[in-house]
This record gives sequence, C-alpha cells and structure tokens, in this order.
Amino acid sequence: MAAISHVFTIGYVAQMLERDEDLLWDFSDELEPEDGALWVYDINDGETRAFTPAGIGMLREMIKDQIDRTDSKLSGA
Repeated sequence: MAAISHVFTIGYVAQMLERDEDLLWDFSDELEPEDGALWVYDINDGETRAFTPAGIGMLREMIKDQIDRTDSKLSGA
C-alpha cells in the first residue's frame, strides 16, 4: 500500500460531493483509518475529519447506497 501523501478536509469533500457537511459527519462515524478517514488536529483544540481519495470513494458509495437508493424508491423509479 502506498503512503498517504494528502488528505481532504470534510468541508472540502462536502463541497466536492455537493452534500451537506453534517451528512458526511454522520457517515464518517462508520469509517476507520483503514477506510481512508482520519482525524486532523490543529491548535486551540481544533479538530476535523479528513479523507484520503479512498475515503472519498467510500463516502460516495455510502451516499449511493443509502441516500440515492432511498430517493429512487421514493420517486417510484
């Protein structure tokens, strides 16, 4: 496995995926570092979630499985 060279903050990923950041926070609770979800710590006790490209892929799959599928059922597709 290649070393992690960069990550994207949860706010950045929310914009990228055009989804609400709170939704991604909910999904990220199910992800582990092995899935590409990490904690990033800053000064003054600041912290946020960040994702590797693989973690973003996991979030996309979760959205597809749980959100988009539900939307399809509701619209009768």
